[in-house]
Amino acid sequence: MSKFELVCVPAPSIGHLVPLCKFAEKLVDRDERLCVTILIIRPPPPWGSTIDAFIKRISSAPEGNRIRYITLAQIEPPSSEELAKSVEKYISLLIENYRPIVKDAIISNKSWPGTDSNPKIIGLVIDMFCTSLIDVANELDIPSYLFFTSGAAFLGFLFYLSVWDEQFGREFNPSDGDLNIAAYAHPVPSKFLPTFAFVKEGYDSFRNHGVRFKETKGILINTVEEFESHAVHSLASDPELPPVYTVGFLLNFEAQNGKGNSKSEDEEIKKWLDQQPPSSVLFLCFGSAGSFEPPQLIQMAIGLERSGVRFVWSIRPLMDAETTKLEEMLPEGFLEKTKNRGIVCGWAPQVEILAHKATGAFVSHCGWNSTLESLWHGVPIVTWPLYAEQHINAFQLVRDLEVAVELTLNYRMRDSDHCEIVKAEEMEKAIRHIMDSEKPLRKRVKDMGEICRNALLEESCFTSVCYWIK
Repeated sequence: MSKFELVCVPAPSIGHLVPLCKFAEKLVDRDERLCVTILIIRPPPPWGSTIDAFIKRISSAPEGNRIRYITLAQIEPPSSEELAKSVEKYISLLIENYRPIVKDAIISNKSWPGTDSNPKIIGLVIDMFCTSLIDVANELDIPSYLFFTSGAAFLGFLFYLSVWDEQFGREFNPSDGDLNIAAYAHPVPSKFLPTFAFVKEGYDSFRNHGVRFKETKGILINTVEEFESHAVHSLASDPELPPVYTVGFLLNFEAQNGKGNSKSEDEEIKKWLDQQPPSSVLFLCFGSAGSFEPPQLIQMAIGLERSGVRFVWSIRPLMDAETTKLEEMLPEGFLEKTKNRGIVCGWAPQVEILAHKATGAFVSHCGWNSTLESLWHGVPIVTWPLYAEQHINAFQLVRDLEVAVELTLNYRMRDSDHCEIVKAEEMEKAIRHIMDSEKPLRKRVKDMGEICRNALLEESCFTSVCYWIK
């Protein structure tokens, strides 16, 4: 019989929902007294199908009797004008409007269906976008905790926003020069900051979140100290912050995209990989929202063809693309000339491809979940950030952590004013560099992956967390 309950509220995104669900699974595995309620805020149409498919799948898991998922009623979202200004502010406003609904859900769902259990709620665990729900926790006299789906260094950057604002009182500019941010071992050029840092609405939104993070009773980060030692130590030694706990890597090894391939298409990719030599295949994939304009796709194809390497390339067409046919998006003859050494597909089974022995490197947008998956399997990264915090992630991977090769650190998806096309020559050079089996980087990534896996096997990450559920 569960005695204690945590209530968790992820942001309405599959990339935020999955790590929090995995965190809940690990907690209930480690303490039989604990149960978890996850309140689901669905994104406005048409973005909710992937979340729905994931919830349906995990609801039947063995932990299902101690983890429940409650999908909240949808409300009128903020205006499209707010979305055009800043997606970060849009999400924050959406969640702020859910405050009374979240409060009512906590109050009205204290009893667990089918049991006599009425566990004591010992914490409200919120996503980085959900700091407005700290007010709900305070009203109900429940401690609040921050669950941070990204890395420790990026969290350090969000705390740095207040320092910057006190000095300059404005958002950043790409020409601001190098910044000394405590969570990074090297000065960070301002041109590599997240896109929101240059937009007043996005900057203000995350600066406010960073201020409110300090009101929580503890911060749980999806990382391990062995990987981000400098950043973790920087946060842990700051007397102004709540206690910091590393709870990563929180990975979903069964992850499949909600709009993914048929089983036969995935099996075809796996069969092809089985026929390739170890560490010989370059995997190119840019997340669920990563897409490129036609001129960039053409340069990528030329660079791939010239490199001569084997590859699996996942291409997402733009939402307003004139065509979604691969043969019309790529240079004439490319698919025919490379058919014996490469696969071009839409959705790709990323977890399975990264885990395959044939995969030798990963051209990635450097989203945090993809970064952790790549490191877990010992696959080095070629950086191609597109949006969100991916640019500063890429900088960290190349300069601070030395587990990636730089192709670009400053590509901005669908931002013609701040985005230069990456030329085929640059891509070919980076590919040849990363696929060189003699490069020390390859060994470093494999060694780091093993260190992080060993840290998780020892369960050291959760030892310090469990004190606040006693």
